[in-house]
Amino acid sequence: MRTDREKEFMLKAIDALQRELIVVSPGFEILAANQYSIDSRGTDMIGKSCHNVFSNSSVPCADCPGKPDALCENPAIKKTIKDKLTVDRVSCYPIFSGEKIDAFVMMDFDLPRLGKLEEEVQRSNAFLRNLILSSVDGVIAADKTGRILMFNEAAAEILGYNLEEALSTLNIRAIYPGDGAREVMRKLRSEHFGGPGKLKTYHADLLGQNGKIVPISLNAAIVYEGDKEVATIGFFHDLREELKIKKELEKTQVQLLQAEKMASLGKLAAGVAHQLNNPLGGITLFTKLVIEEHDLPESALRDLQRILKDAERCRDTVKELLEFTRQTKHMMRPHDVNRALTRTLFLLENQTLFQNITIEKDLAEGLPMLTADIQQMNHLFMNIILNAAQAMEGKGSLFLKTHLLPGGEFIGIEISDTGPGIPEDVLAHIFEPFFTTKDEGKGTGLGLSLVYGIVENHGGRISAKSRVGKGTRFTIELPISGPTEKGAENGQPTG
Repeated sequence: MRTDREKEFMLKAIDALQRELIVVSPGFEILAANQYSIDSRGTDMIGKSCHNVFSNSSVPCADCPGKPDALCENPAIKKTIKDKLTVDRVSCYPIFSGEKIDAFVMMDFDLPRLGKLEEEVQRSNAFLRNLILSSVDGVIAADKTGRILMFNEAAAEILGYNLEEALSTLNIRAIYPGDGAREVMRKLRSEHFGGPGKLKTYHADLLGQNGKIVPISLNAAIVYEGDKEVATIGFFHDLREELKIKKELEKTQVQLLQAEKMASLGKLAAGVAHQLNNPLGGITLFTKLVIEEHDLPESALRDLQRILKDAERCRDTVKELLEFTRQTKHMMRPHDVNRALTRTLFLLENQTLFQNITIEKDLAEGLPMLTADIQQMNHLFMNIILNAAQAMEGKGSLFLKTHLLPGGEFIGIEISDTGPGIPEDVLAHIFEPFFTTKDEGKGTGLGLSLVYGIVENHGGRISAKSRVGKGTRFTIELPISGPTEKGAENGQPTG
């Protein structure tokens, strides 16, 4: 039996309940009600029929859970529609005396309030889902078996998958090359990459649908229920554009360093050339005076003519050296490509390295002037010709050819050698910065990357073909009008 104190608190608890609770007799008369019901319906509801108070009806409701034929010996739930908008649920519990039902306790769930909370939860969940799905970074979640649970649009775009296909058939292991998925899980469970269950700014490769490798920066976490691992989620950023920009920046830095080096060499060469010009001028002048003013034997005249010829040759070499290293702004002007090639050969062909190299030229006549930066053209030809001579170790044949390509918009330049050739696996990398096959101290790997940059800056194309043991051929195609007419500085030909 309950004590009076227990009954008092029980009644207070019932009255404190913010739900309607009424006691109804088997004849549908309201016997008692809690305070919330009285406040909502009025104090005169006691003694009235429940269908009259709640439904304003003179007869019991058709679906009343309190009807004896509704088998209310067990708790029952009734759903009713109010104003076609609000759904209420009423719970009905029988009160027994022995085996006889004395009354029913009816209590509503006040579902409009619960429905509002549920609606807010659904709205919040939908917002969070949309937030993840619309993220500019890729988001993928998977369960412990590798089944994809979440795959947003950015992930689909980066990897080339269809959203429905990814969610229905794709396994997380399929987007990592090799054993990549296992390696990510190993790092996630480690303490050294952001703490247990976390992986921060990890650079990895993903495998796109087309088989293409996509470098990414990954932040990932394990999802737990208690202490149990249930899923993983990863947020990743596509690094391809970033790596491309970084590579371009490195190439630009290399070109700037090389430009500074060439500027220093140019100043040095200019100083040396000017120092040589004075004695050469004196040698030429006094040799001519001796020839003109003295009656000399034929053998002496021949010797003096040889001195004069060699002095004039030295003077021409100094002149070409000054022209080659002349410090200019990067000016796009019309130039004779054949003359640029010939000048480069003039400076190189009498060097020791070229003494046992046969140089053959097939330079097309009447080529249109090429709009180019002559200093960069000089560097371009010098690099390729020197590379060829070094590859042949000073013995072999060098072949130079120029011609107008079909269509008349490009000039083709071919530089071939009979050196040892370049293996196929090396050939694919020869234009990359810092790539070199030379021994340490004999090359920086900058030459051909700079060549590639110069051709690209002029709007042209360069390629290399090679056969091991047969030699290598570089093919350069340069547009006659230059990369663009806009911004080019006009001037007289200097080449």
